[in-house]
Amino acid sequence: MPEIVHPSLRQLYAYWDGKRAGRAMPSRADLDPVDMRFVIGNVIMVDVIEGTPPGFHIRLHGTNLSERVRYDLTGKMLDALPFEEFREITRRSFTKVVTSKELLHVHRDLIMDERRRAYETLILPLSSDGERVDRILCALFYDHLDVELTR
Repeated sequence: MPEIVHPSLRQLYAYWDGKRAGRAMPSRADLDPVDMRFVIGNVIMVDVIEGTPPGFHIRLHGTNLSERVRYDLTGKMLDALPFEEFREITRRSFTKVVTSKELLHVHRDLIMDERRRAYETLILPLSSDGERVDRILCALFYDHLDVELTR
């Protein structure tokens, strides 16, 4: 288990790990949103669109996250994320999970898009056929309010 700080992310990892049942990754069908109530408002569910590079369609952008950032990506492509640096780091992270077929845990505190962004995220691969990553389950918790920097 990676060094996960946020208790809800630790709980999500344990849930995902249990649903793998000896496989590299579970499928979306293995997961029950009712079992994930503890984290559901901070979840981003992503459909992976095959290609080189892969594309990412945001199936669900959790309500806690949408309210916090003041935009909702539900039903949109990752390209709709309005902050370029954050969009590109997200794209790289999602692509890494797709190609490695392994989870990615990140705890960041950095300046992106002229804002301080401090957050912890867990990005988990899902596979309907046990081979290719066709969905991504991502949960994200901000450490504090993002602060827009003045120029």
